[in-house]
Amino acid sequence: MSISLKTRQAYSEIDEFLMLLDEEQRQEIPQRLRELFREEKDKDYHKGIKANIPIKEQNLKEETLAIIALLNLQYWCKDETEKKRLQEMYSKNEKEYQEFLHEKYNPDNLFKNKNEGVEPQNQLVEYKESIFKKIVDKILAFFRRK
Repeated sequence: MSISLKTRQAYSEIDEFLMLLDEEQRQEIPQRLRELFREEKDKDYHKGIKANIPIKEQNLKEETLAIIALLNLQYWCKDETEKKRLQEMYSKNEKEYQEFLHEKYNPDNLFKNKNEGVEPQNQLVEYKESIFKKIVDKILAFFRRK
């Protein structure tokens, strides 16, 4: 299975992010997962994440934010009430996203006229023969007669 460049760049951002954490938080992530991020990242991509700037303002990739959210839910969030709240929020967001995609790409709506109520305007296009074609046809017609 091939990993896309976008995902490799997200892994680079995750690897940078993990390096900013203290050792205790980093150790809560399984070693194999941390190695996966390190080995599969785009080695030429460096985001330059800064510890003193909030994560929302870092302009990180969507995939990176999703992975951080998952890491938080799986490994860092210890409060069961908070974990349940996060799961419900993620589930709600996913449901809204799926509804958006269904609405946008619904096969029933694909061929509907975007300007409902407006009659489609079908016009005949007049085909005009080029002058060159007319001359060639006349010459050929002249030779056919003989």
